[in-house]
Amino acid sequence: MIGQIESYNPDTQAGIIKSEGALFTFHLEDNWVAEVPPDEGDDVKFEADGKIANNIDLVGAYLEPPKAVKYKYLAAILAFFLGWAGAHRFYLGFHRLACVQLASSIILYVTGLPGFAMLWAFVESILLFGGQINKDAKGRPFK
Repeated sequence: MIGQIESYNPDTQAGIIKSEGALFTFHLEDNWVAEVPPDEGDDVKFEADGKIANNIDLVGAYLEPPKAVKYKYLAAILAFFLGWAGAHRFYLGFHRLACVQLASSIILYVTGLPGFAMLWAFVESILLFGGQINKDAKGRPFK
């Protein structure tokens, strides 16, 4: 089964796992397989024996690190040339921020202040080139 550590007391080395609305107890010395102790909120894989969890292991230990799918330099070029329209943010998956950037740019152009929209885009292109913005909306690193 898959569950989540609901609570864990390091002094008694006992805790509770919540899975599908049910609660399962465990003791670290008897049931824990992972090399590191649990923290509240950790996702775990375990075998249920009544209301006791056995062979508990962290689920995160099986996950692969995220793979890069977006290109850093493409995002930076989009920010430099079309950043006022939020093109780089759309490309990176930050759709709400891109819409805010586009709406802000339109408002700034209508009010006669297009320089501020261009400044935002220029700063973000520098941040992308410099590596300060280094992940897409899903937390994946850039290529």
